[in-house]
Amino acid sequence: MNLTIDGVAKAFPGVQALEGVSFALNPGEIHALIGENGAGKSTLIKILTGVHRPDAGTVALDGKPVAFASPHEAIRAGIGAVHQERNLIPDFSVAENIMLERLPTRRGLIDYRAIEREARRHIELLDRGIDVRRPVRSLSVAQMQIVEIAKALSLDTKILLMDEPTASITEHEAAALFAVLRRLRERGVAIVFVSHKLEEILSLCDRVTVLRDGRIVAAGVPRAELTRDKLVALMIGRAEKPVDFTGRKSAGGETVLETRGLGTSYGHRDVSFALRAGEILGLYGLVGAGRSELAKAMLGGGAITGGELLVRGAPARIADMRDALTRHRIGYVSEDRKGEGLILLQTVRSNIAITIWRRLANRLGLLTAGDEGRAVTPFVAKLDIRTPSIEQRVGNLSGGNQQKVSVAKWLAAEVEILIVDEPTVGIDVRSRAYLHELIGQIADAGVAVLLISSDMPEMIALADRILVMHGFRLTGAIDNSRDYASISHAIMAHIHGDPVAPAKGAA
Repeated sequence: MNLTIDGVAKAFPGVQALEGVSFALNPGEIHALIGENGAGKSTLIKILTGVHRPDAGTVALDGKPVAFASPHEAIRAGIGAVHQERNLIPDFSVAENIMLERLPTRRGLIDYRAIEREARRHIELLDRGIDVRRPVRSLSVAQMQIVEIAKALSLDTKILLMDEPTASITEHEAAALFAVLRRLRERGVAIVFVSHKLEEILSLCDRVTVLRDGRIVAAGVPRAELTRDKLVALMIGRAEKPVDFTGRKSAGGETVLETRGLGTSYGHRDVSFALRAGEILGLYGLVGAGRSELAKAMLGGGAITGGELLVRGAPARIADMRDALTRHRIGYVSEDRKGEGLILLQTVRSNIAITIWRRLANRLGLLTAGDEGRAVTPFVAKLDIRTPSIEQRVGNLSGGNQQKVSVAKWLAAEVEILIVDEPTVGIDVRSRAYLHELIGQIADAGVAVLLISSDMPEMIALADRILVMHGFRLTGAIDNSRDYASISHAIMAHIHGDPVAPAKGAA
């Protein structure tokens, strides 16, 4: 099935999201759609899936104009989507999730044997190792994405839209997903692949279309004609300027956060490390290593079952994030910015000010929008948050600007310890570089930063020291020279238990 878009435009209050966009997709190809956060990619995907109607222009399938009033109409026309935020029911089985849109019945009752039989037929085209009787909550993130694809294929999808499919999975899982996508391409499925990971684009996709500020700046360019540098220049309008931390000297101040033999209800055992003021301490591990869970346990999201947590040398038991902020000056930028870090239906103003409401309130406990606005505006400017106004809903911002809001609220609160979890997941090249620079500036100002990331280049570029976690235990600590070859080798050696890996201690 051929898809063509001609002159599509879409505007929202204060924002021209798309203007004069034309795009063509052929059967049996993987076509990359890339651009910075806010370039218009998500808006275009939503038009193709019937979430939005274009203000101008046409969408055509096999030369026939179509206008979808809902996602169900798009599905019936053969267009399926797999979004970064998964759309599965955790307590349902794999089979039930795949067949949810058209459950087979027999004599008026749901036919579970038929559900499993049909679901198995679709899932085995992709991965024979997934038992269709398993509940979805027991699957890995990558397996969940396979289930999403199988669900789309069960609906006779001819065009598959993939929005940031590798944002939360390991390199090994991504390689397995790419093998699935290549098989679908061989079967004639047309695939639109949206990703900020340019190396993936260059290894997987046949053609590339680039959006910048709602306009097409490169349409259907063959992969062979592109390099990473060319892609970056097309996306941001200039050459990339990566942040260089090789000359950074860690302040090496007093120890402000320390664990001694810590155990948690998540399964951590004997975790010991020390974080110093003005330092960027990296916590690296593959997805599922227990890094985020460690942070949540320290901040009251899980029980500490053994050992000690100390803040500025004193034993601490933190009840929740409010307690962490008010008693210990600790902030936490969650990896799940939409689910935990932000209130999407509230304004930029309210999201940043939420950490300082008590400070802004008058003697009667009241505060005004004006007081909030005066307090947050400097941080909007400092972090270059791209928004029509501070009254814009955060949910309407791009991913990169949402992440800046997540950081801004803790800067406004003047935290002394900042835990940053996966800061650049789903973030474009320019926003990524900006956030890297910002993390360095925060540490230079004396804030102690615990950086959690599964992105090895990011970790080696930013961290002063790197702790390696595997299986909910710390397996090594490395003084970071920022030499990628040697440090990446040392990290992987600690993950795989190689005794020759150089370790410098966690203190």
